[in-house]
Amino acid sequence: MKFAKQTGLAAACAALLMTAIAATGAAAQSTLDKISASGEIVIGHRESSVPFSYLDDNQKPIGYSIDLCMKIVDAVSAELGKDISVKYVPVNPKTRIQLMANGTIDLECGSTTNNLTRQQQVEYMPVTFVTGTKLLTRKASGIKSVEDLDGKAIALAQGTTNERAVKAAIEKGGLDVKILPVKDHAEGMLSLETDRVDAYSTDHILLFGLISKSKTPEEFAVVGDFLSYDPYAIMVRRDDSAFELVGKKALAEVFRSGEINDIYEKWFGPLGVEQDPLLSAAFRLGALPE
Repeated sequence: MKFAKQTGLAAACAALLMTAIAATGAAAQSTLDKISASGEIVIGHRESSVPFSYLDDNQKPIGYSIDLCMKIVDAVSAELGKDISVKYVPVNPKTRIQLMANGTIDLECGSTTNNLTRQQQVEYMPVTFVTGTKLLTRKASGIKSVEDLDGKAIALAQGTTNERAVKAAIEKGGLDVKILPVKDHAEGMLSLETDRVDAYSTDHILLFGLISKSKTPEEFAVVGDFLSYDPYAIMVRRDDSAFELVGKKALAEVFRSGEINDIYEKWFGPLGVEQDPLLSAAFRLGALPE
């Protein structure tokens, strides 16, 4: 009887050990192995982050970040020596980091700021854009800065660096400002267009993109000083240096060859936004030699 119990206990321990090993192996599966096994790479994209990542008239994801991500897709395909398909998954400020951290998406191709807090959960490719928080308002509103929001309302996308920057400025100024939480830029712009709020705030380049898509662009203006420093980068999973290296090599080639200037002009030229010297420097720093 004692022998039987010991045998049963040993079998149970062995089963638990095998389960733990299997779970560890699954968790440790690299992104390249995951893509090779499935034959597809999963791209997280935004739906209204013009001109970085948004839906065209056919509901297809397009934009500056999408173009750069496709360079990485090509590099991954070459690394694996096989064709891979692309699966698109929509993300927003509240879901993008979680979907990357839990393995749902392989690349996040949107308008995401690289900061140290987020690097506790995810990792980033080299800088692809530099921007900062500003305000979007109607020209007739009289709003020129955060201080002018006193007694007014502003829409802020939840879970963004912009939300934190604006709230910090409001608190510092001791202002009485009503905050309307919204899920994304499209909802924020709609709130402004329908006069539910007096302003919407996000990265300044995205505000210009929202104006360009408005039915009455002449009514809106981007105002105020920069309230934050936001370097954008393509997001990947943590602790996967092999996949990260493939992406870095792909972007380095785009930066080195000067192709980045053509891609930049394609998306920002129509908006009249010239390449900032700081961004040009970031491209040169990312153009690592082979």
